Amino acid sequence: MEFKKEDILEELHSIFLNKTFDALLPPLIYAVSNSIFGLQTAVILAVTTALINFSRRIIKKENWKYSLAGLIGVIFASSFAYLSNNASNYFIPALTSSTLFLLASVITVLIGKPLAAWASHLSRGWPLEWFWRQDVKPAYREVTILWAVYFALRLTIQLRLFFSEAVLNLAWVNILLGWPAIIVVLTISYIYGIWRLNDLGGPGVDEFKEGKEPPWDGQKKGF
Repeated sequence: MEFKKEDILEELHSIFLNKTFDALLPPLIYAVSNSIFGLQTAVILAVTTALINFSRRIIKKENWKYSLAGLIGVIFASSFAYLSNNASNYFIPALTSSTLFLLASVITVLIGKPLAAWASHLSRGWPLEWFWRQDVKPAYREVTILWAVYFALRLTIQLRLFFSEAVLNLAWVNILLGWPAIIVVLTISYIYGIWRLNDLGGPGVDEFKEGKEPPWDGQKKGF
């Protein structure tokens, strides 16, 4: 099956909308400044960076909701590190996130309602009944297993660095295994998912909603 680069880029753009920069900069500044100036300065600079990102989007009238969530997250993580006087604790929210996504991936596969299907349903509004068809669901189950492997790998590396208190290395790992790795995982998920849906031979979501009878063209765009 032929995949258009424009379709993949459109999918990724619809998900991220320039979120990557806002997410990567504060933890990197935190880790670098902590190694040079100490914890208190690192906390101040990380929060200031997140605040500047948020203010910049407000001034430019861009989508500011993600930046606000990022600002709140940085304040929470920085406060946790400062109050415990442990620089590594800044990354506890990231560890928690990896753990929750891993558990969600595994549990939803085990109960037969894969996380990838829920994510697609919530972002696209497609009917849940379509996702649970036996000629559709295996594609979302297999993609969710891929997600579980990714989150398990990320959590394992994060925990090793966290307990060794390697703050700068942990920051770099969170960056590289954060949005950059997620982009790769979602690209693979999209390409594999579309191919798998067509391999399964089920209806595309529009064909399902219109009640068309087989033979179906299948899902050509969007996963």
